[in-house]
Amino acid sequence: MSLSATRPLLSSSSRQWLSRQARDPYVRERLNHPDKFRARSAFKLLEIDQKFNLFTPAVRTVVDLGAAPGGWSQVVAGKLGWTQDVVVVPRKARGKGKAVDRSDGLRKFDRRSSPVPEVDEDFIDPLRDTGLDLEQSVLRPAGRGTILAVDLLPIQPIPGVKTVRMDFLSEEARAHIGSLLQHEAGSGGKADLILSDMAANKTGNDVADSGSGVIISQVVLTFAESHLRVKKSSEKSGGGTLVLKYFDDPAHKEMRDTVLSRYFQTVVSHKPPASRSESSERYWICTGFRGSP
Repeated sequence: MSLSATRPLLSSSSRQWLSRQARDPYVRERLNHPDKFRARSAFKLLEIDQKFNLFTPAVRTVVDLGAAPGGWSQVVAGKLGWTQDVVVVPRKARGKGKAVDRSDGLRKFDRRSSPVPEVDEDFIDPLRDTGLDLEQSVLRPAGRGTILAVDLLPIQPIPGVKTVRMDFLSEEARAHIGSLLQHEAGSGGKADLILSDMAANKTGNDVADSGSGVIISQVVLTFAESHLRVKKSSEKSGGGTLVLKYFDDPAHKEMRDTVLSRYFQTVVSHKPPASRSESSERYWICTGFRGSP
């Protein structure tokens, strides 16, 4: 008797999830986007930045908490200009022993935004040629600043991003992160921007889920107390910015009114279009960090 392959039976919830994914324009966009974002949530940060202009030229130090798999860190790396360029340099003309005369000298292509050019026999990719002068073949990142992606889970490398695989509240992490931020000239070892897209696993118990969410918000704020740049008294604006995910419920509203408003000059609630309409997920955009009250 021959055996034939059978399609596995899916539960009703699995079928609903697959159907939702198939209809979701952000899922399709993620698959087609040139940056190949690792998570759909990357579009939420792009939309938040579009409204609140997070990545001004003054922003040079960014910490992404709970960063795995790295979607938000990819956005930050792009906003701060960390792209890998393929530098194409002249090859010696065959049999002539001299460089090909090209008026543009070096040609540079951005892999993210430009199609890969056709290979010209007189031009080579320095990454494939071992006989080039190193000064001509270096990948030249155009980015600025220091980006730290912090998580206990592994994160695949992202250009321009340093991965810190530690518990961000541990004393070891506190010292290590401070040291990494200190490397950025003029930072004073502080972050201009801290991001948190973390959320507790849902249990179905509204009270328990709300409590878990508040705890996450509190530990992120504790981290910010140590690492976020404090607004100087002489500044009308300034101070670091915190972007913090939360779920809309009375406990979080109380936290905003009694805690966050004391730490920050402004606290704005925002739900980006990429956030699913059926979710109570929102983000606080907290600017002008005053430090501990």
